[in-house]
Amino acid sequence: MTEKFPTINSTLSPNRLGQLIQQKYELTDKTECSIFRLAMNHLYIVHDDENKYVFRVYTHNWRTKLEIEEELRLLILLKEAGRQVAFPIADKSNKFIQEIEAPEGTRFGVLFSYAKGIKTAKFSPQTSFLIGQALAKVHQSAENIELMRMSYNAQNLLRTPVLRTKEFYSKNTSEIEFLETLSVFLTLKMENIGQQKMRYGAVHLDVWFDNLHIDNEKEITFFDFDFCGNGYLCFDISYFLFQLFTTHLNEEEYQTKAESFIKGYETVTQISNEEKKFLPFACLAIMTYYISVQCDRFEYWTNIFLNEDHLKRMVGNLKRWIAYHKIEININ
Repeated sequence: MTEKFPTINSTLSPNRLGQLIQQKYELTDKTECSIFRLAMNHLYIVHDDENKYVFRVYTHNWRTKLEIEEELRLLILLKEAGRQVAFPIADKSNKFIQEIEAPEGTRFGVLFSYAKGIKTAKFSPQTSFLIGQALAKVHQSAENIELMRMSYNAQNLLRTPVLRTKEFYSKNTSEIEFLETLSVFLTLKMENIGQQKMRYGAVHLDVWFDNLHIDNEKEITFFDFDFCGNGYLCFDISYFLFQLFTTHLNEEEYQTKAESFIKGYETVTQISNEEKKFLPFACLAIMTYYISVQCDRFEYWTNIFLNEDHLKRMVGNLKRWIAYHKIEININ
């Protein structure tokens, strides 16, 4: 008998998955399932006549069941508070998480509502205002919520990630040296933050155009809370601004949309002066972390782009942001 060869990351059959989803969620015989994106997690689009859903299959050993339960707990809390998020849907047994035995081992799957609208990086300043408002409302509900997930701090955003990136890009010394210097500088910044006026709670940590839909230039829906955890709420504000900056080479256009986003946010809740001072630095820590996540997940997703040129581009974006904000990196 031929031995089954070990697998690290399989792609589940959309046809078989569609049958499973139809049965578990009591959908109609018109149910169709197709692959949408195979990245850090695998996403499938599910159509049932007029209804549309997203089924996420988490990569094997990427998230524990408890971590997923906590992500879903946050989403249900936000939905019940009237916030616009893609929310999990329970099956006929009232279970939110499916356990699927893949060749590499158990993988978890969750059915989510489909966020209305479209995904686009080219939105107006008025839409940027609405994104700010919508994020502030999410933060109102997420403040002081504690998840049994990662708490984002200097150790897991900076110190450990830089070591991981250094190990992966062993030859790319100038970019690594820059990240090491930046990490020390940002660690000092984070350790000197005054706690009293920094709102803390459950953060999304990946708020940008790729993880929100805009419906009719009016309604914003957030999704993909896969990186949610505990941290300063201004992490999300800073990260959105950084991604806005990298997708807008025209700095005047960026400035207009950034101001509109902040204005929208502050129609709902104030950003303290301490938070505003930290905004130019917070995203640099998050991006340092995400560079290491890409290295960590190298074997699990399309990785041809993950080379030394990619690292130079990533670091180049950090340097452009640093120059724009006139940040002087001083670690003495």
